[in-house]
Amino acid sequence: MAVRILSETETLDDAPSRNRILAALPSSEFDRVVSDLEPFCLPINTVLYEANSAISHVYFPTSGCVSMVNQMEDGAVEVGTIGYEGWAGLPLLLGDDRMPTRAFVQQSGESYRMRASAFVDAVAKNPEFARLLFRHSLALFNQAAQSVACNRLHTLESRCARWLLMTHDRMRRESFMLTHEFLSYMLGVHRPAVTVAAGMLQRAGVIRYTRGKIAVVDRLGLEAVSCECYEVTRRNYERLMGN
Repeated sequence: MAVRILSETETLDDAPSRNRILAALPSSEFDRVVSDLEPFCLPINTVLYEANSAISHVYFPTSGCVSMVNQMEDGAVEVGTIGYEGWAGLPLLLGDDRMPTRAFVQQSGESYRMRASAFVDAVAKNPEFARLLFRHSLALFNQAAQSVACNRLHTLESRCARWLLMTHDRMRRESFMLTHEFLSYMLGVHRPAVTVAAGMLQRAGVIRYTRGKIAVVDRLGLEAVSCECYEVTRRNYERLMGN
């Protein structure tokens, strides 16, 4: 996995601010935290952590999307996603050095990473940095808890709409790549069911789905199809992290 070289017009002073946690830091803490960051590419399918592996770095995406997946005997289920609004490496904040789930890049993008030892030191020395990390961690826990209820109570179509809205928010563009495999992780179903759900949304005229590429053609319509869980999760994040 290669470290991306900054362009001539991009500097370490402004590029990390594309991550919402880093952007929210007061200037004094931002300067200290930035000194320990390095730019890091996130090609699709890149594995950041294997389950039960030691955490060598934490990651602050500025684009793209990271998926955390529980792999079980009967298949894999996504338990959470992280984009430019957050960071990956939660156990390190809570005193553990192992990642319980597999974390890999679902949508390609860019990030900044920090060595585990530097991260622990930065948390101890920068109280606002620590506060934001803890609050995002709570938002991520709430996202996972909402997903459990969602998977139990809501229809496949509405759950699919919810996950597409969350991915659309993170990608910040009309279309993005999303394979049947990724959608099956997100929804906790086998691939044939993904075809059914995506087909229903396409016939409703809210998305266009061809060869693993999804275009959101009616955002308001997709929100109308989604269950309440999308809005609950979104409002909870904004309450915890600021508008």
